[in-house]
Amino acid sequence: MEGIEHRNVKVNGINMHVAEKGEGPVVLFIHGFPELWYSWRHQIVAIAAHGYKAVAPDLRGYGDTDAPTSIDSYTCFHIVGDLVALIDTLGVDQVFVVGHDWGAMIAWYLCLFRPDLVKALVNLSVPFIPRNPSIKFVDGFRALFGDDYYICKFQVLVYELCVICFPYT
Repeated sequence: MEGIEHRNVKVNGINMHVAEKGEGPVVLFIHGFPELWYSWRHQIVAIAAHGYKAVAPDLRGYGDTDAPTSIDSYTCFHIVGDLVALIDTLGVDQVFVVGHDWGAMIAWYLCLFRPDLVKALVNLSVPFIPRNPSIKFVDGFRALFGDDYYICKFQVLVYELCVICFPYT
């Protein structure tokens, strides 16, 4: 697709699929849920045409990137660790970061945990919401946006699928 190259890199104990194009300072695109690198296909081409190296991985558990079986392997520390290792693999000191949806939250964690690696951040579609330890994440969305908010609906869908697929657990 328009010269976008694909490769797999070993990061943080997993194989990560990466789509990339261009030369120059790195712009790291972090996809949302349930998306892939493909969500950024138009931006990859446009950014590369302006003298940047556009890099869009499939995050842990998505697309052609490994999906560890343990639920404990999907913390923000693991996912940010994957991105830190990816940045190291790219051989650069800093990257511009662009996040969307759930990827925006991961981008904020990257900035919080490793500000030395981030030159600038742009997040789309999601405002920064600091963690409130007295409210569960989904309950906070439910209180703000109601039961019809997509994140709340997804929780119900996952529960119903578990009941259907694993009725005796």
